[in-house]
Amino acid sequence: MLFDPSRHEPLQAIEWDETRVRDCIARIVSQTETQINEDGLWPAHPRDGSDEDNPRAPLTPLYHGACGVVWALGYLEAVGAVKLQRDPLAHTATLRTLNRRWLEKEECTFFASWMMGETPWLMLEYGRTPSEALAGQLADLINGNLDNPTRELMWGSPGTLLAASFLHEHTQDERWAELFRKTAAQLASELKWSEEHGCHYWTQDMYGSQTTYLDGVHGFVGTALPLIRGRHLLDAASWSEWEQRIVNTVQRTATLEDNHANWRAFLTLPEGRTPRWLMQLCHGAPGFIVCLAQLPSRELDSMLLAGGEATWAAGPLAKGSNLCHGTGGNGYAFLVLYQRTGDVKWLQRARAFAMHGIAQTEADEAAYGQLRYSLWTGDPGFAIYLWDCLRGQAAFPTLDVFYSSAT
Repeated sequence: MLFDPSRHEPLQAIEWDETRVRDCIARIVSQTETQINEDGLWPAHPRDGSDEDNPRAPLTPLYHGACGVVWALGYLEAVGAVKLQRDPLAHTATLRTLNRRWLEKEECTFFASWMMGETPWLMLEYGRTPSEALAGQLADLINGNLDNPTRELMWGSPGTLLAASFLHEHTQDERWAELFRKTAAQLASELKWSEEHGCHYWTQDMYGSQTTYLDGVHGFVGTALPLIRGRHLLDAASWSEWEQRIVNTVQRTATLEDNHANWRAFLTLPEGRTPRWLMQLCHGAPGFIVCLAQLPSRELDSMLLAGGEATWAAGPLAKGSNLCHGTGGNGYAFLVLYQRTGDVKWLQRARAFAMHGIAQTEADEAAYGQLRYSLWTGDPGFAIYLWDCLRGQAAFPTLDVFYSSAT
């Protein structure tokens, strides 16, 4: 079996209801605006605190803190999903300082992290009031992250590669294209070759250990996403080589059963780790599908469709409606396949997960007495998934889009 049934739950047969979907988006945004404190922070959810942390201490990063919530609110207004009652960017500079202090407290030596660090905070400020000073700070962060040994999307240079892509798209300034190419060249120089598996891979020096992640947040396919997104910034020969590497590694690491497919978390299982079959955005087929959504090559389409079938067979995730390891993130795989194939069954499946996710959101709020104020692990991110289900398009938050076309 390509997934762990204990991590999933049966799909609730709830009919697609556009009014209920719009009402859920509006309620999430309204309550999120209401719960902001005078410092521009939101209460953390118990699920977003580790055993060592105070689970009620407000968080600041893009991944599970204020930066992601600020971005989500601004994005939802920019695309016309809601009308806000207050300015989500009012506390940006102060919150960026708090985020820096948190990184220093955690003894981080790289501050540019896409999901946890300063880069997205500065990009929010730059989108509101662009200046050469802010551009210079962003360029320094991206350049200074080139040698980050994590080599993955959350902390390492793949994350700032993505930032360079967004900045170039937003400004057409050649400096961002140059930084994109410089980062891509550095990543190419750090690729390793596995004789055993017949494919390229990266190692990640992260959280005190070295790993060979393959997945959509920490691994190979997560790094493929910004390379695919910014391929027009590379010369034809460089992109062709990248595409061949990506296709080969994805093919060589897939596990197929009947018409289903999934990918293990690691190329080589670290010593002492127990193999697990996960089926979520951050580990497993949904992340592969989302990260490869814009790949020009059609060589992987049969595998991606098989991954979609496996995601559907597994059912909604028991961890709630969130994007990273929840029902909303898995639903994005269906939206991607709908865009890629035009087959309406994938849109219907995405919407079925959306309705199940609404029920999960309501149940979690009743259980915890609050929403989960987070982009990647909570309700504002799920609200964006609902919006994309309404319009039948996949634009995964802060992976596919940062500066909306409406801004």
